[in-house]
Amino acid sequence: MNGAESYYRATAPGDAYAPLAGRQEARICIIGAGFAGLATAMSLMEHGERDVVLLEAETVGHGASGRNGGFVFGGYSLDEQALLATVGAEQGKRLYQLTLGAVDQIRRRIAQYGIECDATHGGIYLANWFDDPRVLDERQRFMQEHLGVEWQRISPSDFAEKARSERYFGALFEENAFHFHPLKYTQGLARALHAGGVRVHEASRASAIEARNGKGWRVATAGGEVLCDEVVVCCGGYIERLYPALAGAILPIATYVMVTEPLGDRMPAVLATDAAIYDTRFAFDYYRPLQDSRLLWGGRISIRSRSPQDVARLLYEDMLKVYPQLAGTRVDHAWSGLMSYGRHKMPQLGRLPSGVWYGMGFGGHGVGPTSLAGDVLSAALMGELTQVEQFGAWGLPTTGGPAGLLAAQLAYWYYELRDWIRQ
Repeated sequence: MNGAESYYRATAPGDAYAPLAGRQEARICIIGAGFAGLATAMSLMEHGERDVVLLEAETVGHGASGRNGGFVFGGYSLDEQALLATVGAEQGKRLYQLTLGAVDQIRRRIAQYGIECDATHGGIYLANWFDDPRVLDERQRFMQEHLGVEWQRISPSDFAEKARSERYFGALFEENAFHFHPLKYTQGLARALHAGGVRVHEASRASAIEARNGKGWRVATAGGEVLCDEVVVCCGGYIERLYPALAGAILPIATYVMVTEPLGDRMPAVLATDAAIYDTRFAFDYYRPLQDSRLLWGGRISIRSRSPQDVARLLYEDMLKVYPQLAGTRVDHAWSGLMSYGRHKMPQLGRLPSGVWYGMGFGGHGVGPTSLAGDVLSAALMGELTQVEQFGAWGLPTTGGPAGLLAAQLAYWYYELRDWIRQ
């Protein structure tokens, strides 16, 4: 196995951007070059605002944005029924539809900016882990009646032919969804931003965000500073102690991913589809075929990162529960990464009383909502607040620090046990 290097990093070295050096002035400074920060800068640029500095502590896509499963589909981490229960049927449907628009926007940007990111437009299957057809019946009916979304029902026998596994009991198919190489996508966005005049700086960890006596902000790094009118924090699970008012509102949760060796002519015996797959458990697996005939497999969450060897061992065991025919297959890459979750499992978008803007809390279902967040935040930065106000119902409740992390781990174990009993 190739140490701690992710498959994504091994196959996408990317361009390099110089660290911030000296003093720069800008209208807007964005901290964090993951999906949310890049999407905010991209939406600003597409609306004519190029006086932007984008700071990244490590490299573009270093965090969850460059380590995730690569699923691009609608919805939030908060399930659809809870979404509508919180804000009502009309607004809930509108918020969900915004994520479908974000999927289309990502597809458009890939084409418009010529981003080579292994996009595979084969849809995504939600596979039923339980021998209970009501699981899919209820989900399909709810999506159609309340959200206007038609997911195709796949019978157990038909899905067994596509998935090459007897483990499942049918599936729902989301045709408009797709999957891609997330790190290549982040690098493509950064390349387009740089070409468009946005200043992108890697190895530029923000060490302080300070108000300047009513005249905007000073963002300091080890090598320089940015004096700006507005500052946007998009740091996710890697915010650490940068801004306590934000760090206290997210839980940094680890998840695990591995990639097998190339399967070559063995792939048709494992998958007879180029779609991605996840299942109906709370503690679900997710996986997809890669364009070089490897299988990417992800799952589990934890409050701590693990070694690549431990990740590979755990996920390999999970994979064999579904695909015993892959026994003996080599794991070439395994890694973990930190996602950021709000206590309510919805994106956290808004402005603190101090005037700092923020976009975070995308853990678990982030590719579409982060692109949406870029539109919402850029509109707010240009004076249009109606979009960001739609997310005000969730706010920034404290997650409780270490106690909150422990509670999250216990909750995961509880739901994992419930899945096992139900099975």
